[in-house]
Amino acid sequence: MRNAFLLYMPPGNLQAMVHYEDTIKKKVTVQRLAKFIPTELKSRLISIFGGNPIAVWGSEAGPRNRSIFERMTEGDDVLIVEGASIKLMGKIAAKVASPALSRELWKPLTGSGNTTWELIYFIANARELDLPFSELCGLLGWRSNFQLRGLTTVAPARLSAFYERYDDLYSVLTRLQKGEPVSQLGATPTEELKPRPDSPDLVELEEEDVEEVLRSDLVSDHVRMQWMLARLGLKAGERVWVPAADQKRLRKNYGFESFDEEFTAGIDLPHSYVENIDVVWKQEFRIGAAYEIENSTSIYSGLLRFADLTILAPNTTYPMFVVAPASRRNRLREQLRRPVFQGLKLGSKVHFLSYEHVQEIDEFFAASSTGLSVDLVVGKSELVA
Repeated sequence: MRNAFLLYMPPGNLQAMVHYEDTIKKKVTVQRLAKFIPTELKSRLISIFGGNPIAVWGSEAGPRNRSIFERMTEGDDVLIVEGASIKLMGKIAAKVASPALSRELWKPLTGSGNTTWELIYFIANARELDLPFSELCGLLGWRSNFQLRGLTTVAPARLSAFYERYDDLYSVLTRLQKGEPVSQLGATPTEELKPRPDSPDLVELEEEDVEEVLRSDLVSDHVRMQWMLARLGLKAGERVWVPAADQKRLRKNYGFESFDEEFTAGIDLPHSYVENIDVVWKQEFRIGAAYEIENSTSIYSGLLRFADLTILAPNTTYPMFVVAPASRRNRLREQLRRPVFQGLKLGSKVHFLSYEHVQEIDEFFAASSTGLSVDLVVGKSELVA
C-alpha cells in the first residue's frame, strides 16, 4: 500500500503562492536541476519525465518534517491543500535533501532571509484541482473540519480502510473533480448481471480457430497495429509499453526500440493485469490509454482483460480501446451484450477503434511530432454498445 502525504498552505501566503507558480505551475527543467542533484537521480528523473519539465516542491527541514520525508517513496500520493480546498495532487517521483537546490529554486521575496525548503520532492502526474478538502475528509474518516498543519501523512490504518473500499486515491479524486460517480470495490449489483429480457440473442462463444489466428497475414496485421500505436504514443508525448513477449517482433519487423524498460502504472493493481495488454500509453506513473488489438475471434478475451481491470480498479479514468478492422464492429457490439459486460457497464468504457482510423491518424501525423493526444484518438473512436 502506498503512503499519502498532505502539505497545507495557508490561504493568502504570498511567498508560497509565488513559489507555487514558479516550480509547480511553470515546473523546472532537468537542466536547471542537474548541477544540484546526484547523477543517478538525474538519470531516474529523465527515465520518468523524459525531456518534460518537472513539478517540484519542498518543506523545511525540522525534525518532524524530516521524519515524514524519510517515509516518502516513489509512487506515493501527495496533495497540496490551500485553506479549505485541495489545490493539487500527484505522485512522488523522487526526493532529495538539498539546501543548495532549495536556494536555487525558492529565493526569498524580500532579497534577504535564510529559510530553505531543503526537503525536496519531485511530483509526477501533477494535476491541479479545486476540490473541497472536506471531500477527502469524508473518504478518510476525518471530521469535516479537520485542520491540517504543514507537512503530514495519512495514518496507515485510515489508508487501509480507504483501500478496502476503493481502488485508487488519485482516480477517486479525479472523478470527484469531474463530478462523476465514484464506485466502491465489489459494488456491482448482482441483478445487473442477469440477461435483460429485451436483449437480442447473445452470440455464442466460438472456439478459437488456431490456424486462422496463426496465419501470417493476421499476425503481421497485429504486429503492424502494435507498431503504429506505439509510434503514435511517442508522438502524443506518452511513454509506451508493449508486452515483453511482443517487443522482439517489433524490433525485428520495424526496428522499434522505444519501449519503457519497466512497467510502473502507479495504481494498486497486480502488474500482470496490465503488462500483457497489447499497447499501453503511459503518463509518468499513470496509464494514459490501453489498447487491445483483435484480428481474430478473440474480442471476447480482450474484453475479459478490460473487465478484470474494471473490477479491480472501477474508478480508473483512462480510455480502453478494442482495435480491430471496421468489419468487426458488430462483433464487439454483440459481445458487449453479455450479462457480465453489461453489469460492469463496459459498453460505456470500451471504445472501438478501427484499423482504418489508426491508419488515418498515422498518415495525418506522418510528418509531425506534435498535436496528437489521447483525446484526439478518443474522438476517432466510438462507443458501440
